[in-house]
Amino acid sequence: MDGVEIDSRLIAQESQNHPSGDPMETWTAAARALVVRQLLLTEARRRGLSPDPEAVGENQYETDEESLVRQVLEVAVEPQPPSETECRRVYEGMKGKFVTPTLFEASHILIEPAGEAEADWSEAEAEARALIGVVGDSPQAFAEAAAARSSCPTAHQGGSLGQVRRGELVDSVQAAIEALADGETGTAPVRSPFGWHVVRLERRIEGRVLPYEIVEGRIRDMLEARAWAIGASQFVADLAAKSAVEGVTLAPPDGGFAACEDGSGC
Repeated sequence: MDGVEIDSRLIAQESQNHPSGDPMETWTAAARALVVRQLLLTEARRRGLSPDPEAVGENQYETDEESLVRQVLEVAVEPQPPSETECRRVYEGMKGKFVTPTLFEASHILIEPAGEAEADWSEAEAEARALIGVVGDSPQAFAEAAAARSSCPTAHQGGSLGQVRRGELVDSVQAAIEALADGETGTAPVRSPFGWHVVRLERRIEGRVLPYEIVEGRIRDMLEARAWAIGASQFVADLAAKSAVEGVTLAPPDGGFAACEDGSGC
């Protein structure tokens, strides 16, 4: 590339940043990244930029080359900020993404087995089933049984788990709670690694679409990041078109050379 040859050892080293099931694809991606970095370094020096490393973590700073790559991109890439119309168009097209999580106001009673033997688990299951017959769908009876019998610290609050979202409970318990109607106690205990659970759903609070004003900042950030990536892609493509690059095709994918944003992998 303009008289600069990229050593195969550097490509091999860079390959670790581009894992792939296809060795040739990994090698090509690494070579392309190094070519892009060299193009940006050459342009930074042509513009007379000097390394000015910034902190990238606690007691960690950019290398001189990373600093130059960042600076030349900061100088050369100035995308237009997204308009209100663009932001609202994205909001209307992605409303399903801007939804609060569904919440489940639930309670449980945990019956722990006395040991790991199957007989201990069977005894705990029998106790849980008996409790279900006693408490039924009565919230008061459930809370009293939880306070008296549950092995979980939530026993002190009548077994209440508060408002939980998906992913916060063991999968089996979460699935059992979601299968219930509001105000209903499960008719069968649920097994988890901790023991047997008697579960109750007080109410389900469905997620709701967030107002545009709440997510506007997030949308702007997303559009600005995309515009920056596209601008960086075009800038690199222009540099490549002016240089004699051999052995690597620099046809930027849609979305651009986003990996170059922080100077790493470029």
